[in-house]
Amino acid sequence: MKNHQIEVRVRYSETDQMGVVYHGNYIPYFEIGRVEWLRNKGISYKSMEENGIALPIVSMNINYKKSARYDELLTVHTAFKSRSAVKIEFDCAIYNESDELLTTAHFILVFVSLKTGRPTAPPDNILELFKTLE
Repeated sequence: MKNHQIEVRVRYSETDQMGVVYHGNYIPYFEIGRVEWLRNKGISYKSMEENGIALPIVSMNINYKKSARYDELLTVHTAFKSRSAVKIEFDCAIYNESDELLTTAHFILVFVSLKTGRPTAPPDNILELFKTLE
């Protein structure tokens, strides 16, 4: 239950003239992974925002190991690592169709009140989810 996978196909607009994915385009792939990890657990990021809570990244560390290329089908792995009173951490990885590890990443996100812009406790439904992960 801590892990989730989703496939993403590399689009032409995400690559350079050599068909290699531009390094900044891995960040949206990882975002897709995190949003779908939440959705898979029954939590809609959209409804969380509608209820006044955002989840911005406060730290990310990305390690590039091998290039992704145009039209490859990538698998984004997202794994819950830990949480604290207002933070959630994920370890992520991207693999290509040959199951070669392309990129790894670690993200720290903070629950923030959209009214105040300050860190806040996660909503009750996310706290319940955390109990199942620990």
